[in-house]
Amino acid sequence: MTTVRSPTATSTNFAGVIALLLGAAVAVGLGVYGRVHTPSGEAFATFGFGSMIAMKVWLGSAAGVLALVQLFTAVGIYTRGGRALALGHRTSGTLAVLLSLPVAYQCLWSLGFADYDIRVLVHSLAGCLVYGALVTKLLSLHAPRMPSWLVPVAGSLLLTAVVTAALTSSVWYFAEVGVP
Repeated sequence: MTTVRSPTATSTNFAGVIALLLGAAVAVGLGVYGRVHTPSGEAFATFGFGSMIAMKVWLGSAAGVLALVQLFTAVGIYTRGGRALALGHRTSGTLAVLLSLPVAYQCLWSLGFADYDIRVLVHSLAGCLVYGALVTKLLSLHAPRMPSWLVPVAGSLLLTAVVTAALTSSVWYFAEVGVP
């Protein structure tokens, strides 16, 4: 017995695959750029922090905290709903992305994709995955005919990548060097 798929199911699956492929392309593209680019080793901007590392640690920590806010607001949206939670989710997500952009830029431009130890390799992979998962999540939110499972899966992957990047950088730094 053959199963006939409706055009809607096929187009939904196709749209989901495209979103996943575009997210994967972004993640791989960032990793390749970070690997082949010769790192400058210099700070592009420190935004008033004492050093590039201080800027990356503090902004990365704030983005990590906002990612946890994203988790709690997403759970609230799925369990209770409400405009306030949705607004909080969008606002915390936007702020997390804005805080992460200078961090990611400094990582890629100044330091590159590194693999000299396992922590740094995991951090480099997670950093690239953050933006691939972000692209997939945003496409799954705003493009028509996306599979319903794609937003929570992409959001979970994004949260995992942000927390992993924060644990392998900011949290590691605070544990090793201390809080300045």
